[in-house]
Amino acid sequence: MSVPDWLMQFPIAHRGLHDISLGVIENTISAAQRAIDHGFAIECDVQSSADGIVMVFHDDTLDRLTGRSGKINQLNCAQLELTELLNSKDTIPTFVTFLEKVNGRVPIICEIKSEFDGNLELAEKTAQAVRNYRGPLAIKSFDPLVVAAISKLIPERPCGFIGESTYDDPEWDFLSPSQKKSMACLTHLDQTRPDFLSWYINDLDQGPPQLARKLLGLPLMTWTIRTNENLQKAREYADQIVFEGFIPESPHQSE
Repeated sequence: MSVPDWLMQFPIAHRGLHDISLGVIENTISAAQRAIDHGFAIECDVQSSADGIVMVFHDDTLDRLTGRSGKINQLNCAQLELTELLNSKDTIPTFVTFLEKVNGRVPIICEIKSEFDGNLELAEKTAQAVRNYRGPLAIKSFDPLVVAAISKLIPERPCGFIGESTYDDPEWDFLSPSQKKSMACLTHLDQTRPDFLSWYINDLDQGPPQLARKLLGLPLMTWTIRTNENLQKAREYADQIVFEGFIPESPHQSE
């Protein structure tokens, strides 16, 4: 599909416009509201609760943000909605509640988390949750299978692939060499057919994302912009930014 203008128009606040010094924690209703107040689009992450409800939360485990131990998918929705985040009065919201609170006021870019095990239940439930949402919304994922599934389930929504060029961080050790190569070199494009790419800032100037941008016309966003140096690189090599820790201009606002 043709990517709508709004996807590249408003800089995207990474997990909302969070600021722990203000008691505004990532992926919360407060972080979403602060992004809205500043006119930024919102990136959020979704995971599944133990009872299969789509929740807005980034980590697999609860430890970093709640002080509780265990995986998010070991608690049911009701328990998670009562789980307060550290240094905050916010709790973990359902995706449906998150959508209701944003209510189309700014774009949402939703990242579907994946264990790369072929299970598409979270993708299917996320697609179901957004079917009746009237606001601007896009989906993205690191998992090519999720991208391919979403593109078929809700073709009316822009869907993007999140990638990088090395996958050398230990968090990717579970992937096979062939998986890493396919994802880094974008050899899956015939199957995934993403509407846009979202690429790691350190690898932004590498061949695959730049060829896809220039030869295939795929819009390119980049993550996560935290410094002025990163912002300058984004202005040269990308069409959109996902940022945190400062209040930016649009990548091309000053051009």
